[in-house]
Amino acid sequence: MPFDHWNALNDAPVFPPERFGLVADRLGRILKTRNDILLFQAEAVVALEAATASLARPGLKAINIVTSPFGAWFGGWLRRGGAEVVTLSAEPARSIDAKAVTAAFDAHPETKVVIFCHAESANGVLNPLEEIVVAARARGIVTVVDAVASVGGHALDVDALGVDIAVIGPQKSLAGPAGVSALSVSPAAWRLITAEGGPQDSTLSLLDRKAWLDAGRGALPGTSAALEFFALEAALDRFEAEGPDAVLVRHAQAAKAAREGLIALGAQPWAAPGRASHLVTTARLPDGVDAEAFLAAAAHLDTDMSPGVGPGAENLVRLNHTGRRACFEAVLGNVAAYGIALRKLGLEADIATAAAAVAAHYAD
Repeated sequence: MPFDHWNALNDAPVFPPERFGLVADRLGRILKTRNDILLFQAEAVVALEAATASLARPGLKAINIVTSPFGAWFGGWLRRGGAEVVTLSAEPARSIDAKAVTAAFDAHPETKVVIFCHAESANGVLNPLEEIVVAARARGIVTVVDAVASVGGHALDVDALGVDIAVIGPQKSLAGPAGVSALSVSPAAWRLITAEGGPQDSTLSLLDRKAWLDAGRGALPGTSAALEFFALEAALDRFEAEGPDAVLVRHAQAAKAAREGLIALGAQPWAAPGRASHLVTTARLPDGVDAEAFLAAAAHLDTDMSPGVGPGAENLVRLNHTGRRACFEAVLGNVAAYGIALRKLGLEADIATAAAAVAAHYAD
């Protein structure tokens, strides 16, 4: 190819096969696990569907915990594979109660799998990961955790907790590309996946992907998504340079600052303390205020606010402080924009006090 026709985006070099295993190891360290790590050349929803498809089969009973519209997908994927699914739904746009999960386990002692999301981007709630996993382990139930919106932003120690399958994507707290994902698989999960009746010869088959592990973790099957993996390496370089603990602190700080800023505006944070995501802070709009009109009032500002997603979230607005946005400028901008939108709609908002509340979390 003539050099003047070469393009860095379209003509990237092949990602070195020997580095796929190194990427998997780096992701394993973030998850704090020695379990197998499988890589997906696709966004995380594909890895989530693959996990459910590989577990589902006639005779398997699963509990699907639903705390957003996306959680309902898990149950559909499991049923498609022939599994019997018990749906355990939280109140609309709320986190699940750990006692309700334990009661469901006791009511369905033949349950083999439980699947749920850790932190919900749709509504900003955080589910009680530790309590659910501890209860599941005590009953020999395999846990599948959607940790896409929590890895890097919330503490997640896969081996210490005993999470069997953790699905992650680097586009959130890790500030990486959205076109790759990964999951960890424990020995207990492999025993279910390798049992007779699981899917094979499929992009969604974890059993097929196990061949990559058995062959020494060289080139991935199919055509390598070189740009995505180069971008993932760069994101991991940046994450490791900052340090996992520092990234966790930065997200927790952003969440606290956003929450206090909203309260100073007279807004109502939606999720209770300890049950709120560190990546997205949601606020309930005042009665009579339409979310579309509210966001339109702030559309001219360079901020990252969006409507809540799903039942119960119709009157919620999300303030995004994920990844590189977990910083003073982004949090302050979102809080100020929220106040400006309130004022434009004829409501009171003390933006100066709100700005001071945000700044107080960054004073040192």
